[in-house]
Amino acid sequence: MVDSTLADGVRIAQLLASDLVGHEGRLATVSVTDADPEVDPTTDGSRAYVVRAGDDPLATAFVHPERVRLDFRLAHESVVEAANEAGLRVRPKAVEPPRTVVFVEDGAEVKRVLSVFERAVAAR
Repeated sequence: MVDSTLADGVRIAQLLASDLVGHEGRLATVSVTDADPEVDPTTDGSRAYVVRAGDDPLATAFVHPERVRLDFRLAHESVVEAANEAGLRVRPKAVEPPRTVVFVEDGAEVKRVLSVFERAVAAR
């Protein structure tokens, strides 16, 4: 049997960055900046890149061995709602300034998290 899941944090982060940069429509203003091409996954998460909407930092991507953690900085209510609708694991992070964390645990979830970014961009 062939394993159809992709649970490699670095590869998931690469797929997401590629989809964000190559996307049009609501995500046309989104860019990936401050990328670390040599990022090594850690259990606490290593910073891979920042996703910006125009000049505003929207989210930071952290690479874990088997997933990506996205720390959203804006549009918290919209992010939670969109992530829940997309079936992604999401939770608020009690820090100052507040963050909303969305987990991308499989390569197949990359397409679903794009709707979260679209909603966050529209709400900012």
